[in-house]
Amino acid sequence: MKLRVGLVSAAHVHTPSYAHQFSVNPRTEISGVWDDDAARGREFAEKRGLRFFKRLEELLAVSDAVAISSENMKHAEQIEKCASAGVHILCEKPIVPRREDFAKVKNAVAKSGVKFMTAFPCRFSPAFTSLKKRIESGEIGRILAIQATNRGQCPQSWFVQPELSGGGAMIDHVVHVADLLKDLLGEEPSQVQAQIGSNMYSGENWDDTAMLTLQYPSGVFVTLDSSWSRPKSFKTWGDVTMKVVGEKGSIHLDMFGQSIGLYTAGNLTHSDIGYGSDLDGAMVDAFVASCLDNKPIAVTLEDGLAAVEVSHFVA
Repeated sequence: MKLRVGLVSAAHVHTPSYAHQFSVNPRTEISGVWDDDAARGREFAEKRGLRFFKRLEELLAVSDAVAISSENMKHAEQIEKCASAGVHILCEKPIVPRREDFAKVKNAVAKSGVKFMTAFPCRFSPAFTSLKKRIESGEIGRILAIQATNRGQCPQSWFVQPELSGGGAMIDHVVHVADLLKDLLGEEPSQVQAQIGSNMYSGENWDDTAMLTLQYPSGVFVTLDSSWSRPKSFKTWGDVTMKVVGEKGSIHLDMFGQSIGLYTAGNLTHSDIGYGSDLDGAMVDAFVASCLDNKPIAVTLEDGLAAVEVSHFVA
């Protein structure tokens, strides 16, 4: 039996990847697309030969699971509707950008009993898995400090409309590394100090710069740069890096560092063509296994909300 997966909104830049992954996965089929922006949703569906539904309830009626990739501020309401319909949920981050919605989504998922997975593909990176194993083996001794980044290009569109996104770079980019740190250290920060600003796009009402320092109960000290600081001309979209310093040595993770440099004569252009493991594919495989084989959820709702919590510390 194949898992029928509905795509809830085509708003997010990651939606095309979900469409691809659920199309090629041998255990899934896409039941259709719904979007509250009918023109956007219909165009997305028609390009991929998918069925477009005018009403969310109609899509849910023919789906076993959904991938929610709408604007952040719409997640809570859509999670409630999908959970009440009894379909399993893979939800784009941040789960909900406002604390007041935490209880709402927790109650909806708990009451329905559906599977809920937070879309954190970085958890499935072989580079991160290797880093974690080497640290657990004691290779560098007790961790003292970590310097981390998740810098990227500004995605523009609704991401820079706070009424739809819930913020800017802080709410968008902190969560990925916050989740990796929680998984790596096995604890949540006891203190967070954060500063945001509009430095790349001066004068806007959204932040493009997010700098954090985190203190953990074990004594580990972390700095995290989650800014939209990569210009359009930058060679890649951004990065996810971690420099982990221990008592006996250090390890440097560059999650998307695998690339082929391309240089062209005459116009001084340079770009890096990335390659490597399919993190989205691994994440979707884990979600499908949870739904069809009753495997434990790899990245839970609570994991997603804990990562959002870190992004709320702004000074």
